Amino acid sequence: MRKDVRILLVGEPKVGKTSLIMSLVSEEFPDEVPLRAEEITIPADVTPERVPTHIVDYSDIVCASQLIICLFSPLQANVICIVYSVNNKKSIEKVSVIYICAHNERLYYRVPLILVGNKSDLVEHSSMETILPIMNQYQDIETCVECSAKNLKNISELFYYAQKAVLHPTGPLYCPEEKELKPSCIKALTRIFKVSDLDNDGILNDNELNFFQRTCFNTPLAPQALEDVKNVVRRNMNDGVKDNGLTLKGFLFLHTLFIQRGRHETTWTVLRRFGYDDDLELTQEYLFPVIKIPPDCTTELNHNAYLFLQSVFDKHDKDRDCALSPDEVKDLFKVFPYMPWGPDVNNTVCTNDQGWITYQGYLSQWTLTTYLDVQRSLEYLGYLGYSIIYEQESQAAAITVTRNKRIDLQKKQTQRSVFRCNVLGARGSGKSGFLQAFLGKNLTLQNVNPSICTLCLSLALSVMSAHHKLHEVMPDFDFLSEADLACDVVCLVYDINNPRTFEYCAKVYKQYFIDSKTPCVVIAAKSDLHEVRQHYSLSPQDFCRKHKLHPPQPFTCNTTDALSKDIYTRLTTMAMYPHMAQADLKNSTFWLRASVGATVCAVLGFAMYRALLKQR
Repeated sequence: MRKDVRILLVGEPKVGKTSLIMSLVSEEFPDEVPLRAEEITIPADVTPERVPTHIVDYSDIVCASQLIICLFSPLQANVICIVYSVNNKKSIEKVSVIYICAHNERLYYRVPLILVGNKSDLVEHSSMETILPIMNQYQDIETCVECSAKNLKNISELFYYAQKAVLHPTGPLYCPEEKELKPSCIKALTRIFKVSDLDNDGILNDNELNFFQRTCFNTPLAPQALEDVKNVVRRNMNDGVKDNGLTLKGFLFLHTLFIQRGRHETTWTVLRRFGYDDDLELTQEYLFPVIKIPPDCTTELNHNAYLFLQSVFDKHDKDRDCALSPDEVKDLFKVFPYMPWGPDVNNTVCTNDQGWITYQGYLSQWTLTTYLDVQRSLEYLGYLGYSIIYEQESQAAAITVTRNKRIDLQKKQTQRSVFRCNVLGARGSGKSGFLQAFLGKNLTLQNVNPSICTLCLSLALSVMSAHHKLHEVMPDFDFLSEADLACDVVCLVYDINNPRTFEYCAKVYKQYFIDSKTPCVVIAAKSDLHEVRQHYSLSPQDFCRKHKLHPPQPFTCNTTDALSKDIYTRLTTMAMYPHMAQADLKNSTFWLRASVGATVCAVLGFAMYRALLKQR
């Protein structure tokens, strides 16, 4: 909403423009009226809309050409009051002949118009019959007010309507010729309806209507008032009320009725509460609230954010199978202006046997988005209405910014729950198979798009659970970017059946990670095949021994048996305990303790997951 309003009064000489301004300020009719009043400013605390208002008198303008020149800059006015004298037929005729025509020549910059019939104290009849055809002809005319500067009749109302025309314009909402809401308004109100429909049954029940009322107007509706609203809808349409709740058609009808009865400020209050600007677009301030992320810190969703996302999943999981079908995903994202998840998402998170995103995969994708691109996550939460439903100042309240990683190393403990593992290896070494196995998919089930490089899965390694994100890096070690190197643990993959693949791992390690504190693990992929000698000066085992790395970890996804999660458990543990020296990590006692602890916590995590499912 605008922070101030500029009202411009134009019209023929002697119609009373200056008198109207002076009567408003002094609250009495002036004995002497100057040729032109100076620009005045009315403070915000004395205006109904609590917005400072500037009133400008253009009494010296007598022709259309001068009018166009003086209004050429949009800084001149937010609303134009065209004043005429109700006892002067010629001044009424010139309203459309000069002033409205001049306004319409400037089609690139439209401002609302208000027709003001002054000197109503001099006639016994109304000028409305003459003015109504003009109002019907020009859609920019918001309203017409008859007033008297002498008797102070409708003076305050005139300037209130002028303010209202700027702060709550009818134009973006309603088409008077068609007598219906404009498409952009319908689109915005439809999103608001879907966000407010907390159970996604297509109806706003009494609880949802009351929550909506409190959210927008800070006060609930009495039970009888709710019934009265629904009765109004029932009397005017057959399908506006269903099962004693308000349907989308009924919701849109109510807003049409508000506007037709001159209460469009009600609709604007709703739109602005849900983040819309004067052009019915979600504002940048709403979608992208300010959030400060210091260097070497990461972003995660907090507990309330996960609860909210769980509720969003629940309301769209119609068949209660703990997975989202393509139609259910499409329905979930109807409140978005575009589809944020493409079909490739199904290859990066947990899915069921039909390839549909599971509850765990759904949350993992949100975790991944927040970790990689927090601004996008904020935008998505904005579309879903997080700050509205959870009554927060903005969706930034859903984000936790972790402390600097160096502090974690110094304190030898971490508060983070999301860790990143970069998977590097030569082309064809088995990286994609390793990543897909992370999701429980063996080679016989894979249908992998090689362009998919990032996978996310929730591993229950603590009671709070840790989210481990695997990221495949394209095999060009001469051009590894900072993003390729920024991770919590590195996985170097080579194919034991291809003699040229280990050399890549060795060179990457020596060039980028030999002096780094980032833990590294070497994976001997395709371990079901015959192992051949690698074309490198040292064998993989000797290389790892020389650089105090773990021995190469055998791995294969070419099996019909359930894939072991041990290697992923080890990667996550190394990411969580980077301060442990490599020599300590090689100690079998440490790994026995870590593995037992991870197993116990995984059982606890699975039990909590099952309990959540039962609650849902």
